[in-house]
Amino acid sequence: MTVAGLGRSLFRETKASYAFVERNINLVKRYWGWEVVFLIYSIVNALSITFIAKASPEITGVAISPAEVNEFILFLLVGTLVWNYLAVVFDAISETITWERWEGTIEYTFMAPISRLTHLLGATLFAILYGVLHTAIILGVVSFFFDVSLAQANFFGAMALLVVGSLSFVGMGIFAAVLPLLFPERGAQMTNVIKAMILLVSGVYFPIAVLPGWMQTISQISPAYYVLAGMREALLENASVLSLAQVYILPLLIIGAIAVPFGLWVFVTAEQYAKRTGRLKRNG
Repeated sequence: MTVAGLGRSLFRETKASYAFVERNINLVKRYWGWEVVFLIYSIVNALSITFIAKASPEITGVAISPAEVNEFILFLLVGTLVWNYLAVVFDAISETITWERWEGTIEYTFMAPISRLTHLLGATLFAILYGVLHTAIILGVVSFFFDVSLAQANFFGAMALLVVGSLSFVGMGIFAAVLPLLFPERGAQMTNVIKAMILLVSGVYFPIAVLPGWMQTISQISPAYYVLAGMREALLENASVLSLAQVYILPLLIIGAIAVPFGLWVFVTAEQYAKRTGRLKRNG
């Protein structure tokens, strides 16, 4: 292929990826009522969890200093917000096939003259943009209820963690998207089981040290654990980029380098099987 031909091919694929971003944005607009409900639920959930920290002296009956209460609030707040972002990214990618079935466009999408990488790249870009916006709104609302300060936080390190962690989570989302493809009747529910298992072992609301030993071992392969632990060190302890890179970013890069190609391979293999067995047409 000539340089000009390669350029045209890349432009066509990039434009096709953006088309999926734009289509998903239009779907959000169409079902804006559901999006509002989901956003309100997420805000209430974040407030409820964070108020647990504020009520800790009353719950335990042990007097602790305002500084310690504030530290507990920040611990839960960071966990809640980071998990919300990761969960939104995971859902937006893992539900790609479910949305196609709901809209009745799955056969058209899989017959389109584009690569599956282009299709999933568009879904991924939308998921990240939507996750950032969704989490930013929650943070804005929660900030009215809690006076927290992140003046000493390492925001550059936190952003680096979030970017690398997003790529690692994308691989898991693509892998989970295979389930609605292969199991039209119950695949969507199965993706929620995967997300719940990740939530349990990743230390979202508590240190993984309180888990049984075998569950702590599982935590070491969860990208969410590295993102959450690293974000807490970056935002609450002002950890340096070098220390974050050694302890958290490097494992995330390794997990991402394995998860994304493996997820794509599994998805393409499952797509071929679904086409042979007529599962694309089934709607449940």
